[in-house]
Amino acid sequence: MDQQNSSYIPMSIGDWIITFIITYIPLVGIIMLFVWAFGGNAHPSKKTWAQATLIIFAVMIVLSILFFGIIISMLGAAFSGYSSSY
Repeated sequence: MDQQNSSYIPMSIGDWIITFIITYIPLVGIIMLFVWAFGGNAHPSKKTWAQATLIIFAVMIVLSILFFGIIISMLGAAFSGYSSSY
């Protein structure tokens, strides 16, 4: 460690447990991720963790949209040949 980071104090296990409990609360957790990721008062470890978590969420949302889009288009193509002749 260099002199500049000698005052760095890591987060305790209790701090991480509270952080995870807060993120498990619907809607509050997402809002807090943005606050921790882009706010100025967050611990550096929590800030980078929140940024990484938001990036993973964004990637998962994009992949989910692509996946369900492909499934829906495949189902549409499979059922487009069927017509009702009643």
